[in-house]
Amino acid sequence: MSGTKALSFGKNIWVIDGRRVRWLGLPFERRMTMVKLTDGSLWLHSPVDPLPELFQAAEELGPVRYIVAPNKLHDLFVDEWLDHFPEAQFLSCPGFAHANPKVRHKAQELNDDTPVAWGGEIEHRLFAGNPILNEVLFFHHESRSLIVTDIIQNHDPHRVGFFFRIVARLGGVLAPRGGNPRDWRLTVRDRAAAQDVVQHILAWEFDRLILCHGLCVTTHARAFVERAFEWLHS
Repeated sequence: MSGTKALSFGKNIWVIDGRRVRWLGLPFERRMTMVKLTDGSLWLHSPVDPLPELFQAAEELGPVRYIVAPNKLHDLFVDEWLDHFPEAQFLSCPGFAHANPKVRHKAQELNDDTPVAWGGEIEHRLFAGNPILNEVLFFHHESRSLIVTDIIQNHDPHRVGFFFRIVARLGGVLAPRGGNPRDWRLTVRDRAAAQDVVQHILAWEFDRLILCHGLCVTTHARAFVERAFEWLHS
């Protein structure tokens, strides 16, 4: 998936790939997910490049009403998207504002019990047990898609250089056997809480997996997710 066009990932859900960004010197591809809700409005997950053609791609699908920053690391371009869509509500993971003081727009924090207007169409769950990187996971009922940001990655070996392929393989995030990054695993302090979250998301009836970093999974997604978290039970 590449380019600036919105590509359908199912009924009323699209993805747009942004340009690569570098984090700790390593290249990361980024992906934004857009969901059209039953009222015709648009829900945006993890905004990518603030380009006119991407703004237009979103506007063609519906009025942008919600913009979500799912974890503390996904602060890029949030302000630019909210500047362009000033009527949109901004939601983020707990602690986002403290971790990103340069982000000008104030967000509503998403906890498990946060009431949201789109709750009947998109469920969410905060991944607990990791004090370094918490993340909100989402399930879109209509397309049966699980949406994950950083805690599962599946980097395409054909789109990265030799050095990054080695890093990704050692880190457990190289396709086709991607999963939880090893450095993230090491910062999970409360395994019982993490296991509870995994049990919760596996109860969702998803059969596809949208990832911000790497190849999405369109078949056997549940088995992919179960394997990614096997280490929690070892």
